[in-house]
Amino acid sequence: MRALFIGDIVGSPGRRIVEERLRDLVQQRQIDLVIANGENSASGFGITPRIAEELLDLGIEVLTGGNHSWDRKEIMEYMPHQPRLLRPANFADNTPGSGLYFGTAKSGVKFAVLNLQGRVFLASNDDPFKKADAELAKIPPDIDFVLVDIHAETTSEKIALGWYLDGRVTAVVGTHTHVTTADEHVLPNGTAYITDVGMSGPHDGVIGMDREGIIKKFLDGLPARFEVATGDVQMNAVLIDTGDDPSRNQAGRLRARSIERLRLRAD
Repeated sequence: MRALFIGDIVGSPGRRIVEERLRDLVQQRQIDLVIANGENSASGFGITPRIAEELLDLGIEVLTGGNHSWDRKEIMEYMPHQPRLLRPANFADNTPGSGLYFGTAKSGVKFAVLNLQGRVFLASNDDPFKKADAELAKIPPDIDFVLVDIHAETTSEKIALGWYLDGRVTAVVGTHTHVTTADEHVLPNGTAYITDVGMSGPHDGVIGMDREGIIKKFLDGLPARFEVATGDVQMNAVLIDTGDDPSRNQAGRLRARSIERLRLRAD
């Protein structure tokens, strides 16, 4: 089983590079499942129904979210009707949609994707650790591959969750900061981990946005409208492989054999 997780897709440059590079990458690396964080895909803030459908049509099986999930109000009516678009499971129970999805990869492996959001320097949602326990308890025993997207600000909270879930899920990947970390590895009990996958979009600005507007904001503190940057467009992702002869972790899920950082630049 080979699963690709694409880091936060930012604006039209991020969507464009995924469209340009994903199909060939899937063929070349024999990828069975593609997941992506899409909460910044609409001009850097939120996601629309049209964009969600476009990304899913590219071969992305599940889209995860985060603190920008509700930036586009039209998504609230759409999300309950599209189970492949997630928002963090530890949002309030009365919010639209779900944070957990079950599916079957093209290889025939049954999988689950769980979306969580951290609490340090972000909204005070439910405890992601306890919510992880509750959501994992809902996963049927025939689900072989479980990936968790932890959308969080601090490295410590993400790392702690990785250790907390080691041996219970196949992979824990961090999103939100838009800066790729170099700590990808497989934890002792078979869970692939990275603190932040990074972003898919323009890297000549400040975390995807035009640098001039961001710098001005830091200098004068006045309200400003941020625009998506345009140059040095990259797709950052991780490839998680359970191997040709996979073993099981203590929860009966597939153990990860490797996790590899991928960085593709626009042609």
